[in-house]
Amino acid sequence: MDIKEIQNLIKFVAKSGASEVKLEMDDIKITIKTGPDPDSAAVHYAPVAAQIPQPTAQVGDVRPITESSSVPTTPAATENSKYITIKSPIIGTFYRKPSPDKPLFVEVGQTIAEGDVLCIIEAMKLFNEIESEVSGKVIKILVDDSSPVEFDQPLFLIDPS
Repeated sequence: MDIKEIQNLIKFVAKSGASEVKLEMDDIKITIKTGPDPDSAAVHYAPVAAQIPQPTAQVGDVRPITESSSVPTTPAATENSKYITIKSPIIGTFYRKPSPDKPLFVEVGQTIAEGDVLCIIEAMKLFNEIESEVSGKVIKILVDDSSPVEFDQPLFLIDPS
């Protein structure tokens, strides 16, 4: 189902006067809810994950856990613990600059203040500015420009000191 079909479905539901419509197909679920104003319709779109059978463990695969088989903590994990991770608040496409001919919002090593715009995430043709909630220095940008991002996906590492 493409965006045009979804938009036509929204218009149809809004005109019909229905307060809620749920549509489930093989790989997607769509819920359209309308408010008291027929021109305001909200759409919730969620792809359905395919059911993948999980492999079962064989009896011979079971090993007792001992102190020597414990997983050591990596230095990278302890180094990153002092940084603040800025995560994506929505699903969409990540952009590092406001338009192709403009400079980047932030670069690695740049000092930022609370409220500075770090990136834009496009979701359903809406461009949402993602602002910093902390002041500090950008240590790492974890997503490539023009890449799709998921909800709660880490985007930036910030050193607050």
